[in-house]
Amino acid sequence: MTPTVPLFLLLLGLIGAQATFDQRMAAAMAAGLCKARPTDLVFIVDSSRSVRPSEFEQVKVFLTNVINGLNVGPNATRVGVVNYASRVKNEVSMKTHRTKIALVKAVSKIEPLSTGTMTGSAIQFALNVAFSEAEGARAKSPDVSKVAIIVTDGRPQDNVKDVAQRARDAGIEIFAIGVGRVDLTTLRQMASEPLDDHVDYVESYSVIEKLTKKFQEAFCAPCGNAAIDAVFVIDGSKSVRPENFELVKKWINQIIDKLEVSEKNAHVGLVQYSSTVKTEFPLGQYNNKKALKEAVKKMDYMERGTMTGLALHHTADNVFNIAQGARPGVQKVAIVFTDGRSQDYIGDAAKKAKNLGLEMYAVGVGNALESELKQIASEPIGDHYFYTADFKAMSEIAKKLQINKCEDPCECDSLVKFQKKVEDALQALNKKTREYVEEDCLAGEQNCLKTPMQLLSYGSAHSPCCVQ
Repeated sequence: MTPTVPLFLLLLGLIGAQATFDQRMAAAMAAGLCKARPTDLVFIVDSSRSVRPSEFEQVKVFLTNVINGLNVGPNATRVGVVNYASRVKNEVSMKTHRTKIALVKAVSKIEPLSTGTMTGSAIQFALNVAFSEAEGARAKSPDVSKVAIIVTDGRPQDNVKDVAQRARDAGIEIFAIGVGRVDLTTLRQMASEPLDDHVDYVESYSVIEKLTKKFQEAFCAPCGNAAIDAVFVIDGSKSVRPENFELVKKWINQIIDKLEVSEKNAHVGLVQYSSTVKTEFPLGQYNNKKALKEAVKKMDYMERGTMTGLALHHTADNVFNIAQGARPGVQKVAIVFTDGRSQDYIGDAAKKAKNLGLEMYAVGVGNALESELKQIASEPIGDHYFYTADFKAMSEIAKKLQINKCEDPCECDSLVKFQKKVEDALQALNKKTREYVEEDCLAGEQNCLKTPMQLLSYGSAHSPCCVQ
């Protein structure tokens, strides 16, 4: 199933570097500009005896804050709440509460059950009852997302692995939030892939509220299924070393996991370079994630020199041609990875690629030169180049690298106009304050400030997936 959010924070340059993400997000939500894909959302909340009454109140605050950030309605987001301990109770049905006010009031009245921890039974109940059409859920459709958010603080007394798999197979995307002494293995068994996006951990219920922003952003107009032609340009020189080249392949697949790969949406190509350049596979050859990821895994390591300039020329001249699978009128993105100094000149080739309209991202590891990365990267440069000293830390870059744009045709048409208006305003105002720029942009065009989500900065520092 397509991730509802695909999680992270690049390509938010709609108003340049003049406003922070938090400002844009707050302004969009305050103005009611977040219009998410229709979603059936069910919270599955642990109220076993280990959850003290005061802690359960904090969980309800978390639910309320997430709900307040949603576009709630019969044709937008429908919300249900399942409460569980040794037994399971359907506290809020999707068919009975269709407004935020009614939902928040219903959540405030939920009382803890204070017995055991039958998480598997709760997931099965959600699958059979809470997500049923009889309880207000919509029929299975590619146009409607099915999402479950599980909050638990302990080890379940029943099996969760098999029932969670059945739920995922039924098209339900599962986010697992663990608190305190929760069993981390269980969280991973429940959550959807990629686990980095779907598992969170907090030390106590007192800080669970810090996850609010993540889930508000998750349902604020997900932009995961844009039409985009994306090509990875990967350094396969001998300095990378075989074991690190395997990490690079995993990194590529981590990003592919966040794309809506299909005939009409994201197409992905792969180029490897060293002393020579090779198109491993062109755009459009593989139109599903499984085939793409298998092709990436099969890429053989070249293990020679570092001709980054040659690779950039090849990318600009050949890779994005219609004859090589590129589509007219579709956003073109190149992600260039290198681990060292180029043995040839890159300036002209990088400039040519950008002049052709390619959006260029530069990712450097180890001995990569910051000056070369900046030459490769598109404007604003700070949003388009990344560096880490260690190959093992590349997964953090993958979390931040968001190469998708908005999919909703009517919203994206207005988004183009909005972006043009913002760019004009920035040129005119030049060194005016960021507050004035943001106010001017919002006043000039009342449409959706689309924000891709899933940045797991909120809580991910303590996620079990991040400390391996």
